Amino acid sequence: MKHAITTVTSGSTRRSIRAGRDGTILSLSTTPTAADELKSRVRKFWEDEPCGSVHGEAPEGTREYFDQIEQRRYELEPFIPEYARFQDAAGKTVLEIGVGLGTDFVQFARAGAKVSGIDLTEHGVQLVRTRLELEGLEGDVRVGDAESLPFEDRSFEKVYSWGVLHHTPRTEKAVAEALRVLAPGGDLCVMLYSRHSWLTYKVWVRHGLLAGHPGRSLSSVLAAHVESEGTRGFTKAELRKMFRGLDDLTIEKVATPYDRHFLGPVAGLSGRWLGWFSVIRGRKPT
Repeated sequence: MKHAITTVTSGSTRRSIRAGRDGTILSLSTTPTAADELKSRVRKFWEDEPCGSVHGEAPEGTREYFDQIEQRRYELEPFIPEYARFQDAAGKTVLEIGVGLGTDFVQFARAGAKVSGIDLTEHGVQLVRTRLELEGLEGDVRVGDAESLPFEDRSFEKVYSWGVLHHTPRTEKAVAEALRVLAPGGDLCVMLYSRHSWLTYKVWVRHGLLAGHPGRSLSSVLAAHVESEGTRGFTKAELRKMFRGLDDLTIEKVATPYDRHFLGPVAGLSGRWLGWFSVIRGRKPT
């Protein structure tokens, strides 16, 4: 008897369905796609080294540990509060996608927001829960995938994500999920890496030009040599397309210490064109 084998790809999973002549399903096998396998490697990278953990010298999970990480985060990126607007979130439902070690997350909680957060890693989630307990704060923190958020449509008055979604293979899908769970009239603030930036050019010079591969693309060097495997950077045109439909949409490039490390003061002067961070803000139409 001959059997039909059909391959269907849905999301991050490829399914092979073996059926008889009458259409009866005889077997079903599921295999991960390349994107799914990449996401597993990204998860392992951040499980092993949660973002910012390098700045914590005290024993992991202690109040001193979190204080050290918080201090260093805002020394390096003092502009975060300006964009995040923690105090404006008082009384609002807030979702942070990619809580990391919870430094920004607890700012929302301290301000009186009703906070929820997800992270791809068990390690990060457990540390943030510990941090909330240490400070006597409340929040719903769970392991989750930015590409498939475990929340209903229109659930949050603010959605926030800082330096996270460029690490998931399908950034566009993650952005669509962020917009899905944002309530009408709600605010969104997301930071993603810029493909054209001084830091990207530095990485390209080192791993492209000086390595004898001048034809290597910026996307290629970012994916192979910046943080977890597959890291992406975006142009303003790509970001406008991803976030289209938001009212009052702004996309602002920000010069960072990581740019200045390469080019000094010139990086600061040209930050609006070649800053490493692209900060996207907007409001969902009512």
